[in-house]
Amino acid sequence: MSKIQVKSNDRLLSLDFYRGLTMFLLIAEFSHLFSFFVLPQFEGTFIHAVGTQLHHARWEGLHFWDLIQPFFMFIVGVAMPLSFSKRMAKGDTYKQLSKHAFKRAFLMLLLGWGLYCIDAGEIVFRFQNVLAQLGVTYILAFLVIRQPVVIQIGFSILLILISEGLFRFFPVEGFNNAFVDGENFAAWFNILISGEEYGGGWAMFNAIPTAAHTIWGVLAGQLLIGNFSAKKKLLLLFGAGLIGLIIGYGLSPITPIIKKISTSTFVFASGGWSLIALALCYWLIDVKKYQKGVLFFAVVGMNPLFIYLFAHIGGAKLINKILLPFSNALFGWTGELNAQIILSCMVLFMLWYICYWMYKKRIFIKI
Repeated sequence: MSKIQVKSNDRLLSLDFYRGLTMFLLIAEFSHLFSFFVLPQFEGTFIHAVGTQLHHARWEGLHFWDLIQPFFMFIVGVAMPLSFSKRMAKGDTYKQLSKHAFKRAFLMLLLGWGLYCIDAGEIVFRFQNVLAQLGVTYILAFLVIRQPVVIQIGFSILLILISEGLFRFFPVEGFNNAFVDGENFAAWFNILISGEEYGGGWAMFNAIPTAAHTIWGVLAGQLLIGNFSAKKKLLLLFGAGLIGLIIGYGLSPITPIIKKISTSTFVFASGGWSLIALALCYWLIDVKKYQKGVLFFAVVGMNPLFIYLFAHIGGAKLINKILLPFSNALFGWTGELNAQIILSCMVLFMLWYICYWMYKKRIFIKI
């Protein structure tokens, strides 16, 4: 798989925590808890400031919530060399791994597309959600996973540069304003694939530049399972993350940071934060051994596909409907807004508890 040797007795608890926390935040969105934080009643307060960071930037800029999808795509990349090395240790050939990788990528793309069809009630062709995008980034990362570090980095930068070039030099009239919502290459590409531009600025083409996140995740995973000292691993992770931040924010006056169309500066900045977040988790959990609370989040990350699909197709709404009369009876006296916030917390807890129950029963849904 790679020249890096795996320490088979090691488990990266930091990765379990990182993945679990990211998934926990993803499913928290379906509880609608964060939407209460930005209500006018809280404007000017710390709660409102936090709530703003838990929503996407409208167009330019980078909020914390804009990092959740990059985090997840990066984490999948980190897990790839760990998973494939274990499979090869059990006797799987590269041909078998390739078959598994292409099958998995296809199913992620299919499931991501299917979610849009369910929401619309008809066949539509949209691929903007994290699952559909991941189907593309996963296979692109796999294609270079056995290559030297320089080749992997070079390939990721090439994808970013191709995207930058398409935005800046796209010649079609009406879609040649590189960073204007609805008037750029991404909007044209959406129309090409789906037949229309749905608005909101979200681009299907994002899967190409953001493949860098998954590729950089692969490199981070190969580093963490390699025979290097913890100090060297941390220095490389922090150093690479810092470089990403410098490039992303440093070039933002030239190319604005826009998550919805994954501009080059967004990819570098969010990739930098992804690397630094992993470094912090690794330092605290695997090096310093601060491991309290890891399991709470890890159980969510152990069934990411199931809980994402369950919440997305109406699982959270169903739980909300079931709990609503009981919540009103118990907490109605606190006032309408407080009762709604408490209900959202209860929905989030139940989503978490489903993951915990599956963990206790050793039920793990994978593709």
